[in-house]
Amino acid sequence: MEHTRFVGLDIHKERLSIAVAESGRTGAVEYLGEIANDPHAISKLCSRLGLPGKPLIFCYEAGPCGYGVHRQLTSLGHRCDVVAPSLIPVKSGDRVKADRRDATMLARLHRAGELTPVWVPDTDHEAMRDLIRLRSVVRHIVTRARQHLQGFLLRHGRKHGRGTAWRMAYRRWLSTLAFEHPAQQIAFQDYVDAVTDAERRLQRVEEQILSLLPEWNLRAVVDALQAMRGIALINAVVLVAEVGDFTRFSNPRELMAYFGLVPGERSSGETVRRGGITKTGNAHARRALVEGAWAYRMKPRIGRHKVDRIEALPKVVRDIGWKAQVRLCARYRRLTARGKTANVVNVAIAREMVGFIWSIACTIQSAPKPA
Repeated sequence: MEHTRFVGLDIHKERLSIAVAESGRTGAVEYLGEIANDPHAISKLCSRLGLPGKPLIFCYEAGPCGYGVHRQLTSLGHRCDVVAPSLIPVKSGDRVKADRRDATMLARLHRAGELTPVWVPDTDHEAMRDLIRLRSVVRHIVTRARQHLQGFLLRHGRKHGRGTAWRMAYRRWLSTLAFEHPAQQIAFQDYVDAVTDAERRLQRVEEQILSLLPEWNLRAVVDALQAMRGIALINAVVLVAEVGDFTRFSNPRELMAYFGLVPGERSSGETVRRGGITKTGNAHARRALVEGAWAYRMKPRIGRHKVDRIEALPKVVRDIGWKAQVRLCARYRRLTARGKTANVVNVAIAREMVGFIWSIACTIQSAPKPA
């Protein structure tokens, strides 16, 4: 009978803590100590632990150290699961946390089947996701730079008062401002330069995304998702980069939970309490969905820019996109008429968008590849 050894790894920048749980409910769990976090030491560990007829199954928590250890262990022929930290069972009365206890706990829980593995992207997909997340960081820098400039203007009573901020008229108005004290003029100009530099950086990152997109193996899914109203190129790339393989979700409800768009609940007995959305899932994708959901407050229509974008898509994808638009625009109006606040309505629409997105993505990813 095959005897499996479950190896729990607590990974840090410089060191790895190792514990091994023998198979069987009463199998021993042993802490083996620490090794350096480098490929040579990990290879030696596998050679030391590997025994004939006793396969090794590794696990460690997803974290800032990435997937390098996972890729090395799988290349050596071992199974390795990267587990979701937020879904690890924790005893409420346990107030002691140490590397030794963490490694031992991972080995024991993995043997019991209590850990939830995360999806591990390949190197190309991870590289594209890094670029997408860089755009999110730069977009945040642009927002903060604009807020700093507007805060400075507000403190000094300079109000535009017309139109929308950051359009051409607003930028022309900024160029006409002058301050009496040289220090204030220097501060103002530095705030303006910070906004300009951040916007140029954002433009460069988006240009790089567009240049790399044709070579990405998930380009077809990105194109298909743009059949949905409120999802243009950047939002489509964000969703595909964060999810990757949509077919790993057996139904759209699982994908909604992954995005953290399902309501939280604390019910007991006859008492049912539901609150706001959990926000426990992927924040990058959730933000893109909520931004796109605002488009459904208008009546259903396919604009000229959308016609050009989707005319080459399969008819089944275009039909799903139109069905989503008719349904969600009507739902937006109904929820608003019931007196729901704009944010509540928008999140509800974003959650329902996920079902159509899942259907479109699975249609493309499940289609047979051309020979």
